[in-house]
Amino acid sequence: MRIVLGSDHGGLALKEQVKAYLDEENYDYHDIGVDMDASVDYPVYGRLAAEAVVSGEYDRGIVFCGTGIGISIAANKVHGIRCGLVTNVYMAEMSRKHNNCNMLALGGRVLDAKTAIQLVEIFLNTDFEGDRHQRRVDMLDNM
Repeated sequence: MRIVLGSDHGGLALKEQVKAYLDEENYDYHDIGVDMDASVDYPVYGRLAAEAVVSGEYDRGIVFCGTGIGISIAANKVHGIRCGLVTNVYMAEMSRKHNNCNMLALGGRVLDAKTAIQLVEIFLNTDFEGDRHQRRVDMLDNM
C-alpha cells in the first residue's frame, strides 16, 4: 500500500510523529509537505494529497492541519475522495468499514501522537465491508 501525506504548519508536528510510526512499520509513503512550521495554506496540501490519491499514484492519503477540519474539506473537494476527519477509534474503524474512506484527516492541535498513531493503524488495516454500504459509497461518488 502506497500512502501520501500532507500537512500545513498546524499539523506538521503530528505528521512527523506519524511518519516515525510509518517508518517503524515499513510503510511505503511520500510526504508532499510541509517540512517547516512557517504559515502555509492548508487547501494547497489537501488538494495535492487528494489529487495524488485520485490519480492512482497512492492508495490512501493522510492529511493534517490544526484541527483536521480545513484540510479534510479541501481534500473532499476533489472528486473521488472520501476523506474522514476522525478523533476516536470508532470513527477510524467506521471510516473504512462503512464509508470506504481513502483519506484520513487528523488535527495536530487536538490529538496526541499516541491516539493519532492508533487511528492511523486502524485506518490502514481495516477493510471496507461493502455489501449494503457500497450503494451509499456509490451515491457519494456520484454526487
